[in-house]
Amino acid sequence: MEIKVPIAAPFLGQKEIEYVVDVVRSGWISSVGKYVSEFENRFSVFCSTKYGIGTSSGTTALHLAVASLGIGPGDEVIIPDFTMIASANSIRYTGAKPILVDSELDTWNMNVRKVEAKISSKTKAIMVVHTYGHPTEMGPILEIAQRHGLYVIEDAAEAHGAEYKGKRVGSLGDVGCFSFYANKIITTGEGGMVVTNSEETATMCRLLRDQAYEKKRRFWHRYIGFNYRLTNLQAAIGLAQLERISEFVEIRRRNARLYNSLLHNVAGLVLPPEANWAKNVYWMYSILLEEKYGIGRDALMEKLLSDGIDTRPFFLPIHLQPAYSGSYEGEEYPVAKTLSEVGLNLPSGNTLSEEQVAYVCEAIQALARAR
Repeated sequence: MEIKVPIAAPFLGQKEIEYVVDVVRSGWISSVGKYVSEFENRFSVFCSTKYGIGTSSGTTALHLAVASLGIGPGDEVIIPDFTMIASANSIRYTGAKPILVDSELDTWNMNVRKVEAKISSKTKAIMVVHTYGHPTEMGPILEIAQRHGLYVIEDAAEAHGAEYKGKRVGSLGDVGCFSFYANKIITTGEGGMVVTNSEETATMCRLLRDQAYEKKRRFWHRYIGFNYRLTNLQAAIGLAQLERISEFVEIRRRNARLYNSLLHNVAGLVLPPEANWAKNVYWMYSILLEEKYGIGRDALMEKLLSDGIDTRPFFLPIHLQPAYSGSYEGEEYPVAKTLSEVGLNLPSGNTLSEEQVAYVCEAIQALARAR
């Protein structure tokens, strides 16, 4: 089947080529070079934070953040059940346990009103996830964390440029983590970033990222470190992408407005949220299918694919993941389960044209008319 409308293709232009060629000619193709520091500095400024630490992926950014806060065996970190598995894995890598909270239907994010009941003497942090580009309601989270002496980690892998009450995500908690995978709002191919206002956390992140090499004594290690470095080649692409991030965010929001205008009258579709305190960057334009649409999510995916339209289902909740089998026996998260069963991500990339959006919507409308 020929794909006419991909799910999320990156936009790569002349600047990316120029910067990468500059890196190749310099010979500094690994984790040392001017583009790494420039990308880190400029992305942290974009997020309104003091420090940026580039990493090899969004997952390693999360693991590095959790480890740098001193979280380890016997500790607990509260996370939403409805999230990509990397959020939970990054906690398990340290020996700590993810404690799950159900989602809310209003934003599809962690239900902040259910968080406090999950806090125990073992809790060290709350990890929020800004799902599909919509920020979590951070005010209550920050208040709960302050009252209980907990860290707040923002998994902003999908939410570059999203805002909560006018403040960009990643800057609201103790530490924020981003992904630059190829389908993200800006990309380095693979890559990630930790951002923080804490000098202590930034120093520990930089140390652990690079095998915990000590500056004053080479090949002497006080900590078990990781090889999570971002390369100069990746950072060169990232810097070129960052120069256009406002344009890329507006492309996503423009296409979301067009999707909304074409789909709002289709019975049985729930369109993506945008709370009045939020700026949603629509990493994915996501919908829910109700029974009155007439066919189920998976059947719609098959029919759209036959028209050359690529889609993705929503994440499977952590408590239903085979890798976490037995960890959450008897626990129920009904909203997360429902989202995973009826949620669908439509094409949303930076190269998506208005004509392609119209083509997708016409296919969805035609199926509704044929019921």
